[in-house]
Amino acid sequence: MAFQFDETHVYGGQHLVCPEGKVPIALGVALTKIDGSQYVQGPALFGADKKFPTPYATVMITPPAHTGLPTLVPGATAYGPPSNPFSLAVTGSSAFLGNVETSSHVIVGGALGAQGDVVSNCGVHVLSAKKNFDIPHPTKEGWRLRHTCPEGPSNDVYFRGRVTNKNKIYLPKYWEELVDPTTITVNLTPIGAHQNVIVKRIGENVVHLQANGGLPINCFFHIFATRADGERLIPEYEGESPADYPGNNEEYSISGYHYDIKEK
Repeated sequence: MAFQFDETHVYGGQHLVCPEGKVPIALGVALTKIDGSQYVQGPALFGADKKFPTPYATVMITPPAHTGLPTLVPGATAYGPPSNPFSLAVTGSSAFLGNVETSSHVIVGGALGAQGDVVSNCGVHVLSAKKNFDIPHPTKEGWRLRHTCPEGPSNDVYFRGRVTNKNKIYLPKYWEELVDPTTITVNLTPIGAHQNVIVKRIGENVVHLQANGGLPINCFFHIFATRADGERLIPEYEGESPADYPGNNEEYSISGYHYDIKEK
């Protein structure tokens, strides 16, 4: 039997490749029918005929089966490098509502954003979205303040460092307006020898230390405090999604759920 290759044109209406009676609701019906649209029940294969020996998905796309690709300008092709033409080219935005899997590289010509974790093929985290806040500086006119946040059940900020031969830790000046001073906690780790160093008191944005017998203080410190602006975080709540959060969601940018409010 001889095969005849010819062009097929469908003018107006819809091109339907499916059993009779199938109605592609998304493409409209009757008066709402979208002219020039196409519905293929699938599976559908584009490109080389033997790349997929079995039906793998609704739509299967491979590099072209031939090399006779048209060129845009001398030395350039419309479908990528002649030795490795692209399987799919999209000039507009694309949306994937399910998982996207690839057995090869992901090459990004611009920014790559991730609301959740990015993991390696061995299951460990190689990158995760940093949860930051960037606000007008509370004590310096014309400045801004950006912090990146550890994960925990309260909206805390931290300050850490080392004290050598001093008995005072001066907290950042902006803490005067940024944190609730009643929530300040201090962890001290003596260096070199036991000094029985304690927190004597906290006041006026200063942590006052005291060591046993007047020994010189040499220690690391790690200080936490809860932010004073906004509401206190509710770490546990009943619900099916972040939309069920009982507090003010406008204060948060949630991984996987868009509440991000940008200042103009």
